[in-house]
Amino acid sequence: MSSTSTASRRSITRCRTTTGKYQHRIEAVNYALSHDDGQSNRDLEQSDVILVGVSRSGKTPTCLYLALQLGIKAANYPLIPEDFERGSLPPAIERQRHKLYGLTISSARLSEIRHERRPDSRYASLDNCRFEVEEAERLMRRYGIPWLNSTTRSIEEIATKILQDIKLERRVF
Repeated sequence: MSSTSTASRRSITRCRTTTGKYQHRIEAVNYALSHDDGQSNRDLEQSDVILVGVSRSGKTPTCLYLALQLGIKAANYPLIPEDFERGSLPPAIERQRHKLYGLTISSARLSEIRHERRPDSRYASLDNCRFEVEEAERLMRRYGIPWLNSTTRSIEEIATKILQDIKLERRVF
C-alpha cells in the first residue's frame, strides 16, 4: 500500500470524524434553541441537562454555550411566580428531576438586568427580584436540585461547574 493511499484514508477518516462532531454540535444547538425558556416540553428525556431558575439568571446563554462548545443537549425552563404559589416544580419538568440544575443570581444584580429590559416595572423591582430568587432557591432546596449562583461567574465557569457537579462529559472536542 502506498503512503499516498494511507494518507488519503487518514484524511477521509478525519473528515468523517470532523463532520460527525459538527453534526452533533448542530443537533445540540438546535435542541437548545427549541427548548429555550420552556418553549417545548417535547423530547425533554433526550436532554443531557435542564437548567432551571428565574428569568434573566443566565440559563439561555449557558445552554447555548454547552451546546455549541461542548455538544451538550441543554434545555432551560424558567421558574415563574405560578410555580412559587404552587410550591412545586412545573409538571413538564418534574419527570426529569434527575437532569435538573439550577441557576440563581443576586437579587440586586437581577434587578439591574431586568431594569435594562423593562425599566421601572414590577418585574424589575428589587422586592420582586428578591422574592423570586428566594422562592426559586427554596424550590431547588426542596427538590434537591444542585444549583449555583451565576452573579459573578462567566458562562464558561458556569458550564464547567455544571459539568463537574453532574459528572457530565463534553461530547465534542
